[in-house]
This record gives sequence, C-alpha cells and structure tokens, in this order.
Amino acid sequence: MTLLLALIRLMRPHQWVKNAFVFAGLLFSHTWGNGPLALRVIHAFLAFCAISSLVYVLNDWRDRASDAQHPIKRNRPLASGAVGAQAALALATVLLLAGLWMAWGNRVLLGLLGLYVALNLAYSWRLKHVPVVDVSIIASGFMLRLLAGTVAVGIPPSRWLLLTGLFIALFLGFSKRKAETFYEPEQQRAVLEHYPPALLDTYMAATMTATVITYGLYATSIEAMQQHGERLTYTVPVVIFGLLRYAYQVHRGRGEDVTRDLLRDPWIILALGVWLAIFLSPRF
Repeated sequence: MTLLLALIRLMRPHQWVKNAFVFAGLLFSHTWGNGPLALRVIHAFLAFCAISSLVYVLNDWRDRASDAQHPIKRNRPLASGAVGAQAALALATVLLLAGLWMAWGNRVLLGLLGLYVALNLAYSWRLKHVPVVDVSIIASGFMLRLLAGTVAVGIPPSRWLLLTGLFIALFLGFSKRKAETFYEPEQQRAVLEHYPPALLDTYMAATMTATVITYGLYATSIEAMQQHGERLTYTVPVVIFGLLRYAYQVHRGRGEDVTRDLLRDPWIILALGVWLAIFLSPRF
C-alpha cells in the first residue's frame, strides 16, 4: 500500500486539474449533450492525464539525484527512495501505453500529445533555464490542451477563445515565476537570476490586461452573442475579480503550484462557481 500511494504521488494527480482546458471547446460550443463528441473529449482529457503524468515521472526520474539534495524536492517519491528507479520506469511505460490507447485512431490528438511530450522534455532538460522561453513552453502546454478539446475532436475553435487561452496561460506562467521569487535563495530556480521582480510584475500586468481585453472582446462579440446570448457579458466582472484575486495571492508568495493554489482559495473557487452559474443559467 505504501508503494502504491508513492506511485500515485509520483504521477501528481492533483495536476490533472490543468487538463480541464480540454473541456473548454465542449463547454463554449454548448455541445456537452452530444454523447459521441463528449466521449471523444473525455478520451482526450484522460490521454492528457496519462501523458502529463508520464512527463512528471520522467522528469523526477532524471532529477532524482539533484532533488535529493533540495530542501523541498527531497521529499518527492523518487528522491526520497519511496519509489525505486525501475518501478518509476515501469509506471512511465504504463502511462505511455494508457495515453496512446486513449488517443488511438485520432492522429491529430496523437500529434498534439507527441508535441506536448517533446516540448516538456526540452523544457525540463534545457529550456527551463532560458528566460521567456521557459514560460512560453508552460503556456504552450495549456494551448495544446485547448486544441486537443477543439481541433482534435472536431469542434471549430473560436479565435477569441484561443487568444484568451494564450494570454491567461502566459499570465499563469509568469505568476508562477513571480511566486518562486519569494523562496529562500537556495530553493529558487536558476532562471530567476534573469527575471528581476519588476520585470515579472510587468509581464504579469501585461498578460493579465491582455486576458481581460481579449475575453471582454470575445464576450461582447457578435459571435458570442449569437451562441451564448448576453451571459458572457455578465461574466466579465467575475473574470476580472478572479484574476485580481490570483495576482494578490501570488504577491503573498503563493501561485508556484497553479492547481493547488487555485483550489485552496475560497474566493477564487467562489468566482469559478459564479462564472459557471451565470454561464449555465437558462435566464440569459
């Protein structure tokens, strides 16, 4: 049982929340009632869960020696010795096969998954040390999820939705770097030497502003009005509140783990709930 729990921790299932980006196309196209289409999206979601966990396992396997010397990362399953190297590689094989099985027959999805793996391995093994490129790769992971839930399953993506997704992904990436500046010096990433705090503040402000503008333009566009009525217009203040609240949390030293910090702030959870309530309300 101890080994099983350690293997589950190694997969980092809490990070699967990021894969919810896959459902954006289904949600915004109002096609969740289409059973076969919804099933294809679920398969894409599960494939990304398996493949993203595969990347985490491979990265931890490669970094297990250096992680063992880190004051925080030494508690990871591989670094602490709770999971052996061979067991980790066996788990990686299972995750690879599971991801391929879920995506089998969908060449576009397979291509997106392959690109996701290639970018993330390049990030972990070299490009995480290159300023701006590192955050761009983090953002690309969200965009590939978004494309997997649209193009890969046959849902035409909205150009405004893609732009909004891009900017919010960049905002989350730069927020992650900003939160890491609050660590003790020995715990910080090497790339932070190239990110002055004021520059990260500028990047956060720019990408948050771009997110608000593109989402506002999308919400009030003729395209959105025809498909969603006026409901998206009423969600704009909720989105602004959520972004401002997240920026506040980042400047308190939170935000390094996007999934964890989103889920533990009751005000952000409330904003998500209000957004869904407005979007799904039949009154608009």
